[in-house]
Amino acid sequence: MAELPRRAVVFGYHNVGVRGLAVLLALGVDVRLLITHHDNPDENLWFGSVAALAAMNDIPVIKPTNPNDPAVIEQLRACRPDWLFSFYYRHMLGADLLGIPARGAFNLHGSLLPSYRGRVPVNWAVLHGERETGASLHRMSVKPDAGPLVDQQAVPILPNDTAHDVFQKVACAAEQVLLRSVPRLLDGSARETPLDLAAGSYFGGRRPEDGRIDWRAGAWQIHNLIRAVAPPYPGAFFDHGPVRVQVLGSYYRAQKSSGPGARVYWQDGRCWADCANGERLQLTRLSVAGTDLDEAGFQRHLGTTELKLH
Repeated sequence: MAELPRRAVVFGYHNVGVRGLAVLLALGVDVRLLITHHDNPDENLWFGSVAALAAMNDIPVIKPTNPNDPAVIEQLRACRPDWLFSFYYRHMLGADLLGIPARGAFNLHGSLLPSYRGRVPVNWAVLHGERETGASLHRMSVKPDAGPLVDQQAVPILPNDTAHDVFQKVACAAEQVLLRSVPRLLDGSARETPLDLAAGSYFGGRRPEDGRIDWRAGAWQIHNLIRAVAPPYPGAFFDHGPVRVQVLGSYYRAQKSSGPGARVYWQDGRCWADCANGERLQLTRLSVAGTDLDEAGFQRHLGTTELKLH
């Protein structure tokens, strides 16, 4: 019986990179090289290190600024890989790289493709109030997140899940997808289904400024923004004069507001936001200049315990 093609190179980063590499190693894949990123000192590094896992398994690691550099391409070609896997790697891989592995290049994406193609798919799904998302394994093409689907696993998004909560679920779903699919890829029994891109969606990256709260929106929409960018992400915020108030947590129960107009106020030791659609939302964590606020701190920084919003 012929030996299964097991030589692979891996592009990876973040927790999904760690879990993806761990699955390949558990399945006996011969990972010849890991390509990852230098950590950004300005980024909140709350996730695991795929480079550390590679080092523990004596896998060479490189961190090129441009993975499509000819020298990197030659280094990968020298590995003679059967497979290329990409697990939350942040740079686009060009045609020259994708053409190197004898059996193909495959990417794990954090959504139920073809929906939420592109950047930060978990955050976008939470922002739009989706009830589920998931992890998808697909063959890579030059066009991002567009190649045929191999497998995917759905996970629920509960009404008060943050993007971080959902990301942890997606990482587990990614592990399940790989455990099912990699053996099928190795023995040639995996099936691929073309994606109907017209039925899906594509989104770009997000900036900290995109966390600004628009108080003209309804309570559900504001809650979705808050939980989509809650820590470890930069957080939602609003400005009151010179004071920037970060809204780092909220809880939604579809309650009616206590009066007309949008306002933030304290009642019985809790902070609430009456929203423009006549519902109110509990704000569970507020911060100014890195200091979390209770009612006294709110009054000290803002001069009141009730803000009318426009």
